[in-house]
Amino acid sequence: MDTEKILAKMTVEEKAALVSGTDFMYTNPIPRLGVPSLCTSDGPHGLRKQKGSGDNGISASEPATAFPTAACTASGWNPDNLRRMGEAIAEECRYYGVHTLLGPGMNIKRNPLCGRNFEYFSEDPLLAGTLGAAMVEGVQSKGVGVSLKHFALNNSENYRFMGNSAASENAIRSIYLKPFEYAVKRARPATVMCAYNRINGTYCSENKRLLTGILRDEWGFDGVVMSDWGAVRDRVEALKAGLDLEMPGDTAICRRRILDAVADGSLDVNDLDKACRNILKWIDKYYRPASETTPDWEAHNDLCAEIAADCAVLMKNDGVLPLDKRSKLYITGELFKNMRYQGAGSSMINPTFLTSPADAFETRGIFSVPLDECDAAVVFAGLTDMYESEGCDRENMKLPEDQLSEIDMLCETGKKVVVVLFDGSPVELPFADKVSAILNMYLPGQNGGTAVADLLFGDKNPSGKLAETWPVRYEDVPGHDTFGKSVVEVYAEGVEVGYRYYNKHNVPVRYPFGFGLSYTTFEKTDWIKDKNSYSQTVTNTGGRFGAEVAQLYIGGELCGFEKVYLQPGESKTVTVTVDDGQKTVYSDEFTVPDPPPKLPITLESRFSDLRQTFFGRILYKGMMSYADGELKKANKMPDGADKNNAIKGALFLKRIFDSNSLRSLSMSAGRSLPYNVASGLVEISNGRLIRGLRLILTPIKVPKLPKEEKE
Repeated sequence: MDTEKILAKMTVEEKAALVSGTDFMYTNPIPRLGVPSLCTSDGPHGLRKQKGSGDNGISASEPATAFPTAACTASGWNPDNLRRMGEAIAEECRYYGVHTLLGPGMNIKRNPLCGRNFEYFSEDPLLAGTLGAAMVEGVQSKGVGVSLKHFALNNSENYRFMGNSAASENAIRSIYLKPFEYAVKRARPATVMCAYNRINGTYCSENKRLLTGILRDEWGFDGVVMSDWGAVRDRVEALKAGLDLEMPGDTAICRRRILDAVADGSLDVNDLDKACRNILKWIDKYYRPASETTPDWEAHNDLCAEIAADCAVLMKNDGVLPLDKRSKLYITGELFKNMRYQGAGSSMINPTFLTSPADAFETRGIFSVPLDECDAAVVFAGLTDMYESEGCDRENMKLPEDQLSEIDMLCETGKKVVVVLFDGSPVELPFADKVSAILNMYLPGQNGGTAVADLLFGDKNPSGKLAETWPVRYEDVPGHDTFGKSVVEVYAEGVEVGYRYYNKHNVPVRYPFGFGLSYTTFEKTDWIKDKNSYSQTVTNTGGRFGAEVAQLYIGGELCGFEKVYLQPGESKTVTVTVDDGQKTVYSDEFTVPDPPPKLPITLESRFSDLRQTFFGRILYKGMMSYADGELKKANKMPDGADKNNAIKGALFLKRIFDSNSLRSLSMSAGRSLPYNVASGLVEISNGRLIRGLRLILTPIKVPKLPKEEKE
């Protein structure tokens, strides 16, 4: 495809269409010029190719492999896991005709209550960047693009649609942009997705310094910058800032504003052409027909279990693990049969297979015995989708009370108690000193049950290391009293994120960053420096095959790592090269803005704030009643995976409605909630009924889309 020749022939109307998505997951085709439509689809730990015109994880999607989430894969400290996983996901993308996967998520885990932490890798920029880059390499090696997300400082869910992240230049550049920088420079992703929030007052979609100055000019990014779904506020300002593609599109207001701005000269057509050029190059590189080769679903399912086993973290073990295959076990916990293997929200995948721990135990012929006759009790505990999801932050760091009570009861029997955890982020573990073992699976994907059984019975040796600190209690977390509670999110801790904070201030933790036990033992020499290289020899001194992670820290920061797999008695020398170049010093100063007034209602108001006015309450109840209806329908479905997924989808919808703004809802709903209707609802919420009705009844006029024009 000759990009420049096509661009020269495009009309302004066609250009305005090209920089806007259509049908929720596609780019606009230009049939007159032979420009096809590119298909995007949610990731990041598997493919969520929607059927029909579904959106936001509510509708059914095509069967695909639900791989372990980033919270799990990060604990493997093994980039090769992410490359292989990326390759497998790309094969499934090719089969379903998906050209770009929306992932991986590169945001830093700033606080353990962030509801989307299961999609993010680590509290450490180097670890997150290394693993994210590896996944990008894996996906794109098969001819499928990726979209790094969510750029940037999108570290909480409660106010993500309109939040203002107030942070110092030092924190922004040294912590929060570093994973993106690493992945952009090392792996050259096809696209980068801008976040919803503001950074020090400027929306990411309109932040020229972020999208052009840093991303393109400093880092050399030459791909497409797209918006998160509904993240655009002012389309013209976004184009000027360097935002190429508005998603999901089908927003008449954005095309209208582009056309008007070009006509009156307030938008330089060169800015529009830059965006079109980037999009055309992206389409040319990644568009291809769907592959006729069916993916090896069983091999991908096996890979899922292999990765999950390699990433599981053995947090405690007094010798009870691995279990003797002849042991009499008392098995309990709702997650034994109903394993939580993935998160809830837009990354929810329809798995090709599903193997719970109960399934894996049954295959091995292992069943629960009475408590008074058992050798050990195994409890399958953790966070359900009720506690952790995209769209809202967790209220606390606690496990469900009934789980804690059962574990306490079992400990009081004097029996050995093994706790298997499923979670997307840290939880408080008040029973840690009482139980015999804790095996943390995080969210292990669709074949997590196989991985659990392999680990518990010693067929596999746990070798995961924590990619985030596990505090003793939430009150020990910096910013615990303010996180997620205001539209202005103040990053007062600066660069003291995760282990940097706990180490500097000598705050005791339950389990530190980089921690993880094994069924074997290792010895490591001190690091030896030679110029800018550091070497360490790791030896397996135990009786089992296992893996250890060599971790190099300089000045209290992780500067390099490598995972080695060793037979008993085997040694390997790890060499890590460190960039000793002079580091840029950034300012720690920043201004904390006042939160905007809650009245009058505006397009940027949090949807839940509509309850402050009489008509706003009516509107709020109407929207939430729809979500409640979806939940009621889901609860009436027959028990099974379909019901569970429907419930997850309905809960996600409730959370999204509650935390969204009318502007973002309009921008993500396209034709379903046009901008003039959203603006009218704002007027009605403020008691201006006539003005509101006029807006609602006055549609925004735009030309037909190129795909609607008759040739």
